[in-house]
Amino acid sequence: MKLAFIGQDIAPLLPSFLTDMYQAGKAEGDLIVEEKNDAMASVLEKYGQACLKHSGLRGSFRVSRTREEVLEGADCVIYAGDMMASSRFRQDREALAGTDEEDPGLTDQARVNGGIGGLLHTLRQGSAILPLCESMQKKSPHALVLSLGQPVARTTELFTLHGFDTYGFGNSARRGPGGIYGMARALDLNITDVEAQWYGLPGFQFLTRFRNLHTGEDLMDRIQALVEEERFGRLPRRWLREYNAVSVGSGPEHAEWMPAQDDFTPDPNPQLSESVEHRKNRILNMNLVAQHGLEHPDGQIAQLTLLTRTPSERPVALALALLGKKDCTIQGVTMPNHGDLPGVRTNSMIEAPLCLVNGVRTKTTCTFSPELTDLMNDIAYTSHLAALAAMGDRSSLRECIELDPALDGLDRLYLQDVVSAMIRMHSDILFQYDDQDEDLTW
Repeated sequence: MKLAFIGQDIAPLLPSFLTDMYQAGKAEGDLIVEEKNDAMASVLEKYGQACLKHSGLRGSFRVSRTREEVLEGADCVIYAGDMMASSRFRQDREALAGTDEEDPGLTDQARVNGGIGGLLHTLRQGSAILPLCESMQKKSPHALVLSLGQPVARTTELFTLHGFDTYGFGNSARRGPGGIYGMARALDLNITDVEAQWYGLPGFQFLTRFRNLHTGEDLMDRIQALVEEERFGRLPRRWLREYNAVSVGSGPEHAEWMPAQDDFTPDPNPQLSESVEHRKNRILNMNLVAQHGLEHPDGQIAQLTLLTRTPSERPVALALALLGKKDCTIQGVTMPNHGDLPGVRTNSMIEAPLCLVNGVRTKTTCTFSPELTDLMNDIAYTSHLAALAAMGDRSSLRECIELDPALDGLDRLYLQDVVSAMIRMHSDILFQYDDQDEDLTW
């Protein structure tokens, strides 16, 4: 099989991708990475080939500057990109800021995934994904797609709207004091000691199972008690009382999908990409592996350091299960709702456990309160509209602004003008709207 890796965030994920290939019974595959920087391409190629040599994996590892070569005949495309994420987020925040403390403007809408910030983030992702899909339709029209781009519900849907079988991966359920790692620590357990399960929407998910793997003890009551004590913050306690459900992940990330609240402040400096320090250390360690190989202690230590900094999502493991028609269960996968969340629109992008039998998805079901289900439905529909807007659909852009629950309480007509101005601000990359009238939303 041929696996193609696209996007500037592929490089930090590469150690885990190669490990997944090895742990899946030394699966055979031709792996090819798109990298347009010559120096980085050299680092990645030498590193990847050193890993293959040590592991005994059959197949090949290559790095190419040419997208057509990367995509030609690919069985699976893994996308992990975000166009100028940090710098564009700062532009959004500055544009939404007010003049002083008494006039904060719309700073609370400077968000990564929800509200106005999330909408502009989605439009920018569209400007990267649309040409990618066009190339895939020519070079690998039947490829499986795994998306790690943010906002994950919307980037995943962008690929599905182009006809690709797509699954997404986010990391929000694992982050923050209210993530599954933080919950395990709060109970003096390691994450390997517990089984966690959650359902909901990407970035807006709720815990449905938390138990001790060794004793079988159900830990949900203990987690709810900690939520009531505000161990994970005020927001999770509020949602537990309002919706009788335990949010999992960062409270502020959940709150991005809701109207501005007094006790919610969006992160002014979110970590949207690899930091400069981590990038330097990664390149150093990849070079050590390439230079010494994985038989040498220096290479082994460098590889362990690289693996400790990779996220928990295993897209390559999922790709191998789907392409190889195997059984597996993976938590926290973004995929269309096929009845898994009753009451939420069919084909809305949800986050739930993915259970495969012979590589075929089997339905799992979880029911929440009517109030929470209604809110999820509103958020899911907004994400659908944002994905359509990222394809240049101006009517969906307008409807998204009119219906987004994160904008409740704000003047929607004024917001139309705000979004129009912000689209013009990013007009150098938002080619979907470069031929529109000056008022881009009407």
